[in-house]
Amino acid sequence: MSMDGHTTTAEVSEESQNRLDLSMPIQYVKGVGPARAETFSKLGVETVGDLLEYYPRDWNFVPEPTKIAQMQPGEDTAVIGLVESTDYQDYRRQSIFEAIISDDTGACRIIWFHGRYLRNQLEPGQIIMASGKVTLYKHQLQLTNPKFVVLDEEHPRSAEYFSGGVYPACKGLSSRQIKKIIGRVREAADKLVPEFYGKSFLKKTNLISRKDAFQWIHLPPDEEKLAQAKRRLKYDELFLMQLGLALRRYKVQHFSAARPCICTDEIDSRIRKRFPFLLTEDQNDCIAEIAADMSRHTPMNRLLQGDVGSGKTVVALYAALLAVANRTQVAIMAPTEILASQHSLSIERYLRNSKVKRVLVMGGLTGKKRTELLKQIKSGEVDIVVGTVALLQADIEFKKLGLVIIDEQHKFGVEQRAQLRKQTTPHCLVMTATPIPRTLAMTAFGDLDVSVIKHSPPGRGTVITRWVDRQDRLKAHEFIRERLKAKKQAYFVYPRITAVVLGTPYGEQDNDVRAATDEWKYLSTEVFPEFTVELLHGQMPSVRKQQVMSEFRKGKIDVLVSTIVVEVGVDVPNATIMVIEGADRFGLAQLHQLRGRIGRGEAKSYCFLFAETDSEIAQSRLEIMIRSNDGFEIAEHDLRLRGPGEMFSTRQHGLPDLKIANIVDDFDLLVMARKNAFELVSQDPMLTKTEHRNIRQALLAKFGDALGLADVA
Repeated sequence: MSMDGHTTTAEVSEESQNRLDLSMPIQYVKGVGPARAETFSKLGVETVGDLLEYYPRDWNFVPEPTKIAQMQPGEDTAVIGLVESTDYQDYRRQSIFEAIISDDTGACRIIWFHGRYLRNQLEPGQIIMASGKVTLYKHQLQLTNPKFVVLDEEHPRSAEYFSGGVYPACKGLSSRQIKKIIGRVREAADKLVPEFYGKSFLKKTNLISRKDAFQWIHLPPDEEKLAQAKRRLKYDELFLMQLGLALRRYKVQHFSAARPCICTDEIDSRIRKRFPFLLTEDQNDCIAEIAADMSRHTPMNRLLQGDVGSGKTVVALYAALLAVANRTQVAIMAPTEILASQHSLSIERYLRNSKVKRVLVMGGLTGKKRTELLKQIKSGEVDIVVGTVALLQADIEFKKLGLVIIDEQHKFGVEQRAQLRKQTTPHCLVMTATPIPRTLAMTAFGDLDVSVIKHSPPGRGTVITRWVDRQDRLKAHEFIRERLKAKKQAYFVYPRITAVVLGTPYGEQDNDVRAATDEWKYLSTEVFPEFTVELLHGQMPSVRKQQVMSEFRKGKIDVLVSTIVVEVGVDVPNATIMVIEGADRFGLAQLHQLRGRIGRGEAKSYCFLFAETDSEIAQSRLEIMIRSNDGFEIAEHDLRLRGPGEMFSTRQHGLPDLKIANIVDDFDLLVMARKNAFELVSQDPMLTKTEHRNIRQALLAKFGDALGLADVA
């Protein structure tokens, strides 16, 4: 208590320390306070629970200090000694910094290779603690490149002080300060951390207790116990995530009712007559799974994935016509106007002279036309509505929405998908041409059933990919000229619309990046003056974009210079050349999607990757593009290169980032966690049993908002 009768921050911290709980704001932890709490907030640490889950990036294992005379060759040892002398020897082939330290039993030589930096850190008269492997040099024991710390009155002379976690630090908070503060909370972990599982389950799964896991992750006695701690905490993280997905799935299946859409032999026959070709075995398998889902009162929640050009659109249209045959409406949603228009065109191709009424709703539709169209949708006169996110606008109402088809699902947020289900609970078919590795399908899309089209329909031409450097560009241009003369068409794709970099002083140019607008002028006047070269990018007016794409489709344009606006869905079988400029600046998924715009007819196609790069990761991406046309193999490679967090961001799949688990490295744990989570939900769907109370609380704290689990609370 201060002299004026008010409680001081120090006293609050002292009092709070005695009644810590996981939800307590971190500022009340002893040694933190309001200013440090702000710094911790930048690290994503807001509460005591967050602090316990602020895991080390590395660990030190320092044995208890021994006397110098007891040192043994080959052992990891820590010694405390007085620095007798130091010497920096830069005349050797390999420069070394040497120190001689001593205690009451003897002396020891320590050397650090390339130790110039130590000249201002170590000097005679200091007492240091050094730890490392003991080696023998000219019959004398020494430590080589050991870790060390200069000791003073504040440093406890025990191994525990130097052992344990090394934390990701930031300005205003060093790793050692973080360790000290976590240490105070860790000491109370036995009371703070609730156990999730019974003893028999822990024994069966070979998991240690949650309390031990938190003790050992921050201060592991040895490597074995650190491994056990990591395994337990990774499992918990994956289990809670899978449990959230299992509950979300259960909620859709048991608290929502959809209109069953029955597929009779007559309906099946009528739909198939619309396709002027036989469907592939993969397509038929996917249709069987979708038809079975749609026949139930439980809403379908299915992901249809397949490589570029594998024929997903035909499967989706089958589902749409099945819904229409059962007198319900269909909404087909695409991320861009170009892709929405492409879907609309595909549907027209198959539904010519059909009684099925279909419309395209775009953002630019206004006035009386829009009012009339919305009236028809609301009255049920329109069967299939194709559009972009414009379909999510509040004034669009369906009379009887039976099926929602979402293309390129990862470009829509979870909340946006939920909006389409606000009036009723339609069946939902999600499509993606970005092949998703099994690990991601179980996490980012863990609440969906998955159907896969692995093989492309027959009659597709092969695609040859080449990496072209600067000196071979002219040869590439000549090759492309010959293809254009043979009445084939080409795409030239650029990473930017313009070379002017927005947000830089005076609109500076990035000379390393070729831009679509500049290159369009160059290609049309200097390289291919005898051909029709047109420009397409996202900032052009809608009408102009539609016009350019229509003319390219009809063969009136020879070369289309574009940004990644053509990344998905654009289908021009006569286009057999794809040039990707600055290919090292694109991700693997984008490169594969862009390449998928060609090879859609029977002719052989060519993809040229124009790039000069020293980056090993960029080179690795280009090399796998040359080596493989298999989207699933490319996606696995991408997942290893970039990690799951970047491939599907938290915002997109609605899941918080994982702090310790990695869905690629910890796949076996993920499979086990998923199995156990789904079993638990089948036994106790609302987690109301007493023994599941701790799991329930942890789940709501971690994933409740992200997964819309408010009703579990």
